[in-house]
Amino acid sequence: MSRTTTVDNVPATTINDTRPAQPGQFIQRGTPQFIRVTLALFSAGLATFALLYCVQPILPVLSNEFGVSPASASVSLSISTALLAVGLLFTGPLSDAIGRKQVMVTALLLASCCTLLSTLMTSWQGILIMRALIGLSLSGVAAVGMTYLSEEIHPSFVAFSMGLYISGNSIGGMSGRLITGVITDFFGWRAAIAIIGCFALAAALMFWRILPDSRHFKATSLRPKSLLINFRLHWRDRGLPLLFLEGFLLMGSFVTLFNYIGYRLMMSPWSLSQAVVGLLSLAYLTGTWSSPKAGAMTQRYGRGPVMVTATGVMLFGLLMTLFSSLWLIFAGMLLFSAGFFAAHSVASSWIGPRARRARGQASSLYLFSYYLGSSIAGTAGGVFWHNYGWNGVGGFIALMLVLAVLTGSLLHRRLR
Repeated sequence: MSRTTTVDNVPATTINDTRPAQPGQFIQRGTPQFIRVTLALFSAGLATFALLYCVQPILPVLSNEFGVSPASASVSLSISTALLAVGLLFTGPLSDAIGRKQVMVTALLLASCCTLLSTLMTSWQGILIMRALIGLSLSGVAAVGMTYLSEEIHPSFVAFSMGLYISGNSIGGMSGRLITGVITDFFGWRAAIAIIGCFALAAALMFWRILPDSRHFKATSLRPKSLLINFRLHWRDRGLPLLFLEGFLLMGSFVTLFNYIGYRLMMSPWSLSQAVVGLLSLAYLTGTWSSPKAGAMTQRYGRGPVMVTATGVMLFGLLMTLFSSLWLIFAGMLLFSAGFFAAHSVASSWIGPRARRARGQASSLYLFSYYLGSSIAGTAGGVFWHNYGWNGVGGFIALMLVLAVLTGSLLHRRLR
């Protein structure tokens, strides 16, 4: 006899049941619906990160072509993440009112089109405007995807499913950097960005076709009073504000390292080419393993210990990049990436269970902090690079990671 579970007094399907989920039921791991959701959200996460970070490996190229400094070139990424963070304050609550799938599909299509338009810009100001619009559009995917999973997937499998979604993010970030880094060397950065835009457009169409409609979505009011009440509720929670801070520190550390490691490795004694620097984005592949693995480990060890351990792995990987051996630097990048995606997977899957209502808004606040960290720390890292070189950048990242470990430890003590 197969084991069944009950959610809200409604009998759920068995783990291996392949029948379509009925209204009121959560999607179980191993069903066709789970596979469709996984593929759809995986492709959305992949496209989102590819669009967002495709400019990162070509920052030195943009510096040369438009005559801007490394810190100014990094604004092409920071402005996207900053507008994404601002947009999250609106798209999360919007999805609470009109639905999850509609917001995500529209957002991904708009971001793809803006990416294609950015290849036609001839001024630095035009590039920044397009990158701002891309970030604003992608805000409709980032938070809503997390909320969709927390609502539709059976609670026992949310952490695992979130890990698979985050692994799509890691492959997207790697693909965007790899494609632009390599193709720019042969055909120029405009051709590379155009390829990323076409790929994302195809992903958006597949996402629209295969993602199941929401079954547990309940519309909430967009009235300012309701939004303010929910906002205060989230910030008074014992855990959510710490999770928001954790997202800021994790993403700020991650983006800062990958923003400036290319500048370092294209200098003497390594003098790597743009294509080889782009290939170093393969470090992201460790995230495809670490994020679902971390999600599974939380069921055995708990969220707090797994998140703190993953952050410690990031710190150890960072220290390895301070050496001069290229192999040690790359090994450090591998560890750093694996730790980041594991820690982010755990933190993001913690939001849904902590939010008592308006989960879309709660997810938006987490990702607002997450991408705000990318914008602020990613740009601030340029100041450390200019004045102190890689040791200065490493010290700046190490400070953020130590704070992240302390925040994770406090979360564990408060919420265990």
